[in-house]
Amino acid sequence: MSVVLPHTVREIAGLPVHDLARDFGTPTYVYDAAGIAERVERLRAFDVIRYAQKANSNLAALARVRRAGAVVGAVSAGEIHGALAAGGAARGAPAPIVYTADVFDRESLDVVLERGIAVNCGSPDMIDQYGERGGRGALTLRVNPGFGHGHSRKTNTGGPHSKHGIWHEELEACLARAERHGLAVTGLHVHIGSGVDMRHLARVAEACCELATRIGPGLRSISAGGGLPTRYRDADPEVDVASYFGVWDAVRTRLARGLGHPVRLEIEPGRYLVAESGWLVTEVRAVKRTAEHTFVLVDAGFHTLARPVLYGSYHPMALAPADGAERPLREVVVAGPLCESGDVFTQDEGGVVRTQALPEARVGDLLVIGCAGAYGAVMASDYTSKPLPAEVLVHGGKAQLVRARQSSEDLVRGELIP
Repeated sequence: MSVVLPHTVREIAGLPVHDLARDFGTPTYVYDAAGIAERVERLRAFDVIRYAQKANSNLAALARVRRAGAVVGAVSAGEIHGALAAGGAARGAPAPIVYTADVFDRESLDVVLERGIAVNCGSPDMIDQYGERGGRGALTLRVNPGFGHGHSRKTNTGGPHSKHGIWHEELEACLARAERHGLAVTGLHVHIGSGVDMRHLARVAEACCELATRIGPGLRSISAGGGLPTRYRDADPEVDVASYFGVWDAVRTRLARGLGHPVRLEIEPGRYLVAESGWLVTEVRAVKRTAEHTFVLVDAGFHTLARPVLYGSYHPMALAPADGAERPLREVVVAGPLCESGDVFTQDEGGVVRTQALPEARVGDLLVIGCAGAYGAVMASDYTSKPLPAEVLVHGGKAQLVRARQSSEDLVRGELIP
């Protein structure tokens, strides 16, 4: 499947772009339900597919993932509430919701204990806080094996410079902490960032095997974490899911043989399930030139899609001309309406502005930004008092509003003037 949009686009998810903008306004996120379900199906070889809902926590997306057969990984009390609101259960086997974090804020600890949510601890203090509050039964540990990997320094989740996970040298001390509280450590979670380098993956899997052996015979499950990459460009490598599974299945098989009982194999994808099934539709509101660049200014900005300004992330883009005509290509800088020079969609890591070839844009045209289903709407903000965008799900050839656009009244709701 090509991820690069044609320079000119008229439909997304099978529906006319201009009809979507007419019916729901701009900027608006559009999700394809069938695409999400298809991505879950690709991972069916794993025993448990646990969706990292931080990638897209819209209730409609959560419900589609759950109906496709996946369960949920949550990182906050709000995400637990959302998972339950989308039809998930609090308890079950395997756990339908797992709270994975490096800290318990007070609300999250309360909710975990009240609802009996399974816990994956990423710090020694979490074990004590859970046990001291009366947490019982089993828990899993997220362990930092001492090295990491990722598409950006800001998303590398392993190694000595990462805050994530229990440092591998503290594993035995954490097992002792759990034992003091009467807690059984039954699972191991290793996630160090994204990538498809199979040699690197083999190193991660070998580290997981060594750590799991140190946990001992009580171990019942291992999690490969997330990190399955999204192809934002056609040149980006496509992950070989069968080979990816094979590396982890070999580790699971070796552990099961040594422990004398089955070991469940989990995977925790986030953006892999939703990124390529989402688009951001935004309207061209101005075109202007400087000595060096032509700027195409749209009504979405980093308050709508933050990945470019945070990580220098690339997203494929296409123009939907208002008149439907084909137009000559121009090298342009695509930017938003905010009062920061960093409000640019076409930038590389470090804020270096680049251009992108698009058909000659005019006010009233629509710009479609692809691969926007993950870390798009969930990272949006009300900066400069701009409302959060609408979100729409396309299913069975029909578009349905699944989150209304914020109103001006919503922006000040809850505020008080003393």
